Amino acid sequence: MRSSKDSSRFPSLLPLLFLLFLPDVFSFSRPQWILQRVPVVLPQQTEVRPAPRFLSPARLDVASPCDPECHKRAPRPGYWDLRQLLAYETLHSDGQLTETAVGLYGYNLGSNTSPAYSFGTSGKGKQSRVRQKRQIFGHDGRFSIAGQNFVLKYPFSVAVKLSTGCSGTLVGDRHVLTAAHCVHDGKNYVKGAQRLRVGFLKPKQGDMQVSTLLSNLTNHVEGGPNNAPRASEKMKFQWIRAKRTHVPKGWIKGNANDIGMDYDYALLELKKAHKRRHMNLGVSPPAQRLPGRRVHFSGFDNDRPGQLVYRFCRASEETADLLYQHCDAQPGASGSGVYARMWDGRRRRWERKVIGVFSGHQWVERQGAAQEYNVAVRMTPLKYAQICYWIKGNFVDCREG
Repeated sequence: MRSSKDSSRFPSLLPLLFLLFLPDVFSFSRPQWILQRVPVVLPQQTEVRPAPRFLSPARLDVASPCDPECHKRAPRPGYWDLRQLLAYETLHSDGQLTETAVGLYGYNLGSNTSPAYSFGTSGKGKQSRVRQKRQIFGHDGRFSIAGQNFVLKYPFSVAVKLSTGCSGTLVGDRHVLTAAHCVHDGKNYVKGAQRLRVGFLKPKQGDMQVSTLLSNLTNHVEGGPNNAPRASEKMKFQWIRAKRTHVPKGWIKGNANDIGMDYDYALLELKKAHKRRHMNLGVSPPAQRLPGRRVHFSGFDNDRPGQLVYRFCRASEETADLLYQHCDAQPGASGSGVYARMWDGRRRRWERKVIGVFSGHQWVERQGAAQEYNVAVRMTPLKYAQICYWIKGNFVDCREG
């Protein structure tokens, strides 16, 4: 006989099932992707740099003393500043390091400019406080996704695990989007970055019964019973080596605790195709245009080893480069692709697109009081153009985002 405590857990399934499985005919409004012409970020010159030493320990979380108002007041970069910030390093699997200068074309400095360095005067003289163990805001709103019929089903199937401990998202046949701090701490490449591997969750044995799958698709409330078999008992990781890793200089030029996470993104190119469906990139729309102002992402949180963890929540604040929200997350989820689902009028279908990268947890002093956020790096037109070029290898296929 199910206890009242058990019964209280099942209503948490309803929002997830509504968002993922309800037919589109029940949607009374259609928030749409609005395509726009994006600028061109074109590589110009590549030079070999001294090989890294890979001495830094991997970091699974990043914090910044710069709050949203601090970001909004930060000076906007000019054309030459942007060129330096969007220049990038490429780490090759043989240990070679190159640096590539870029040119910007078709970019209007009067619009879509973003705060570059967010050293921020408002945080001067104050020390940031970071919670190392907990990144849960009240009730734990995460869903553990178990069973191959769910884990291998889009959009969950685009989530992958990095050997440095972070998460990532498939954005091409050979490409994975993740956070820069998963491979570089702002000063040095981390241990394991040269021999970086990407893990794909695979089934160990046959299909599970639908009833078991649904019982596993629950929100594991802290302290509640958990009699369902764990995903780690049914799944395993298959690993593919990374061939090269691109990291923007906007991240490398500063220290991860001083800059405002604005350039905390990286792209991995795998040595072979993964043969899974990937998720397309999209320029991040304003938060008020997102359905319910909601964002979604899946990753491999450290407190649930071997499990894929999904969450969604309302985006609260935003700047030109960052999206602030209170999605529950733990270290290990960093690098997850933040996505939204909206109507594509040109293709006449609903489509999910990656609009950001989950960077980590912030705990800042704001108006004399501590305030917490989880922060994602937004996919601005310039970042879209850069990452799309890394994936496609040309700018022609990257003019509309």
